[in-house]
Amino acid sequence: MAEKPHVLIPAPYYKPAMDRLDEIATTHHLYKAPDPEKMLAEVGEKCVAFATFMKADPPLLDRVPNAKLIANFGVGYDAIDIEDANRRGVKVTNTPDVLNDCVADLALGLLISARRHIVDADRFVRAGQWPVKKLYPFVNKVHHSKVGIVGLGRIGEEIAARCAGFKMEISYHNRSMKPDVPYRYYPDLVEMARDVEILVVITPGGAATNNLVNEVVLEALGPDGLLVNVARGSVVDMDALIACLKDKRLGAAALDVYPDEPNVPEVLFTMTENVVLTPHIASASHDTRMAMGMLVYDNIKAYFAGEPLITPVN
Repeated sequence: MAEKPHVLIPAPYYKPAMDRLDEIATTHHLYKAPDPEKMLAEVGEKCVAFATFMKADPPLLDRVPNAKLIANFGVGYDAIDIEDANRRGVKVTNTPDVLNDCVADLALGLLISARRHIVDADRFVRAGQWPVKKLYPFVNKVHHSKVGIVGLGRIGEEIAARCAGFKMEISYHNRSMKPDVPYRYYPDLVEMARDVEILVVITPGGAATNNLVNEVVLEALGPDGLLVNVARGSVVDMDALIACLKDKRLGAAALDVYPDEPNVPEVLFTMTENVVLTPHIASASHDTRMAMGMLVYDNIKAYFAGEPLITPVN
């Protein structure tokens, strides 16, 4: 029986799907190795593909010179150097579409939680404050709000569809107008932020969008405005966000992503009334993570079979 192709797994992803790779490959779990350098010395040249969650940088590719595929677990691939992969003749795949609904669901959950103060109201009840204070402070509505979506891609369109269900007035900011959508287009992000009550960020990460949502944008959103970020932590200037929240130049924030994950600025922990925090869980449902993992599996299987890749990036 022919030996299975060797695949390196530098960083773990959804285990039930990751385990399925053993059906078609000999897998090497670098993150489990007591001595990663020793493992790379032993198996680096054997491996012909990577299956990974956002970890396959040029120094690692140097140690795995015969790999020609990086199958990334996730729709975002900003942590992978695509130009370097191109120079090496390495194909990169990602996992689009299968997570759109799940991410959009969490975006709306964060939006509703922050506007209606659900998390803080939960604390209010648990702390026994209801009988004492009699009334929780009034908050902002969700329905008929004005929402601006930063990045109307696949996920952005799903978020917009959910906002439409709440009768919101929807606008969007993109690099260019999309002629097939009914929402108002703003080429200027600051202008859109000034005109809406809620800004939902779902644009890709990377150098082109680094600190795209800066102090000027946040001030334009204003003291009654809400920022929701389910994109990448790098897209929002975290220092500016904290300063604007402290000074009440921005009303509230609901964040699933951060610049230095899993490290979250501790000052945000004290902002219990106007900040909602989740630990990068937008796509973290069993069904969605399995679908993402199986797309990694299917891309690797197609590569081994000499068939076209299912979701190529480059």
